[in-house]
Amino acid sequence: MSSTQAPERLVPSLQSPVCWSEEDQAVLVCTAVTDVTHDVKNFVFEPEGQQIFDFEAGQFLTLMLDIDGYPVNRCYTISSPPTRPHRIAITVKRVLGGTVSNWVHDNIVPGRRINAMAPLGAFTLARQPADKYLFLSAGSGITPLMSMVRTMYDLGSHADVVFLHSARTPSDIVFRPELAAIESLMPNLRVVHLCENDYPSERWGGMRGRLSPTMLTTIVPDLSDRVTFNCGPVPYMDAVRRILGELDYDLGNYHEESFTFDDPAQPGATPPPEGVDYDEIAVAPRSTDADGTVTTYSVEFVRSGRTVTCRADEFVLDAALAAGMRVPSSCNQGMCGTCKLPTLSGAVEMNHNGGIRPREISAGKILVCCSKPLSDLTLDA
Repeated sequence: MSSTQAPERLVPSLQSPVCWSEEDQAVLVCTAVTDVTHDVKNFVFEPEGQQIFDFEAGQFLTLMLDIDGYPVNRCYTISSPPTRPHRIAITVKRVLGGTVSNWVHDNIVPGRRINAMAPLGAFTLARQPADKYLFLSAGSGITPLMSMVRTMYDLGSHADVVFLHSARTPSDIVFRPELAAIESLMPNLRVVHLCENDYPSERWGGMRGRLSPTMLTTIVPDLSDRVTFNCGPVPYMDAVRRILGELDYDLGNYHEESFTFDDPAQPGATPPPEGVDYDEIAVAPRSTDADGTVTTYSVEFVRSGRTVTCRADEFVLDAALAAGMRVPSSCNQGMCGTCKLPTLSGAVEMNHNGGIRPREISAGKILVCCSKPLSDLTLDA
C-alpha cells in the first residue's frame, strides 16, 4: 500500500469544540490519501474550522463537487468511526467510466479543500442495538460496516459479530489486513471472506463462490438470533434478501444500505443524462379519482418564478424535472439531503431514508425527491 499526506497536518483544537453535525455544510481539508487495494483509496479529512465530527457509525457524507463546470453531489459512506471525532474518512472504489469516483481518485489529494454536507443516514448501529449481529457486504459496500466494527473495537463492545464479506478475488478484499488485526484482538468478532476467483499472484484458499442459503447457514448457524446489516451492489443485496426469505429469516431484523450514484451515464447531479430530454423521463401511471379524473396539484417555486403541475402519485422532483426545471438532486432515494427545500405552504407525504433531520421536518423542510403532494404547494426555491 502507498499513501500521501499533507506536509502540514491540521492540529485539532481541544477547547470548546463545536460539533459539525449542527451545521448544514462545511469545508473539509484532505490530510491523507492511502491505497487500500489496486482500485480503492481511503481519503482522510479534517474540518477547515475548529469543529469536530459528530455522527453515527454507518452514516454518510454528501460531497459537493464541481466537475467540468457542473455541480455534482455524491454520497459516500463514512468508513472511520465516530469514536475518533477529529478526522473523518471515506473509502472510494474507482468505477470504470464512473464520473465521480474517477474525479475523486484523480483530484482529491492532501491539501485539497472540498465542500460537504453534514453526516446523515438511518443505516446505523446506534439505532439497532443487539447482542448478536451479522454484517454482510460486497465490494466497497464494506465501508459502513467497517465504521461499525472500528467503533465496536474502540468501545470494547461485547456484542457477538459475524462479518461475511464477498469479493471477486483476494486482491479485491477491502481492509483485509486491518480486519484480521481487529479480529485477533476481539474474540467476539469472526471475519469470513468469500471470493469468486483467484488472483494471478494469490490462489484463494478460503471459501469460494457466491453466497447461497447453504453457505450462509453453515457460516452462521444461529442466523435467526442475529440482527443483520447488509451493504453492497444492488444485485448482491437482492440476492441476500432472497436467501434470507428462503431461510424464513425475520426481515424485521434486516437493514440494508445501497449507493448506486456513480453511473457512467449520469454526468451530473442536476441535469439529466446527456442526450435525454426531460420529456423522456419515465413517470408513474396516473392516479385517478372515483370519477376517473386525474388528481393534480400546483407546485410554485417562489424564487424561480415557476409553477408546475404535479400528480398526487408523483414525486415533486419528477414533476419539476419533467417541466424542464433544474433542481439540485443526487440520490433520488431520500438519503443524501441534496434536494431539501423549505415549504411556505401546503402538505406532502414524505417517505425518506434518513436524508433529513426531525428538526428540519419540524421547520417545514422537505426532500422533493421522495415527497408527493397532498395539496397545492409553495416552495422557497
